[in-house]
Amino acid sequence: MLINCTINGRPYQFEVDPRLSLMELLRQQGLNSVKQGCSVGECGACTVLIDDVATDTCIYLALWADGKTIRTTEGEVKQGKLSAVQQAYVNVGAVQCGFCTPGLVMTSTSMVERFRGHRLTEQEIRRGLAGNLCRCTGYTSIVKAVEKAQQLDEEMPR
Repeated sequence: MLINCTINGRPYQFEVDPRLSLMELLRQQGLNSVKQGCSVGECGACTVLIDDVATDTCIYLALWADGKTIRTTEGEVKQGKLSAVQQAYVNVGAVQCGFCTPGLVMTSTSMVERFRGHRLTEQEIRRGLAGNLCRCTGYTSIVKAVEKAQQLDEEMPR
């Protein structure tokens, strides 16, 4: 099947096997921030934004991406500058092994953008991150990174 989509701001056209997952397609394109974790939609390591909604790509067929806008962690860097969420993760030190980080960054990005103007509580952040598993950090630094990202996002010119 032939699909057209936008990935990180650039239009693409692909001939895809109907069984191909979006995770596999993105990784074939060299977007290695999209991690292959559980392959059943449980860990969130493969999370990207599809039309601004955090989505596990391991259970999302590539053909469903036709007409969609996809954002990966690689695409969040603009003119060599990290996004507010990426910078917050760095500032707070919310990374240990790093395997889950790209998926967490994209889920955090979705939350920060969706709730712009509303400061999320710790409980709201933890609930929002529930689909992303991390075995190293204990989530405390990740929650602090989302809080910091909200602050940085508010300070960014629009």
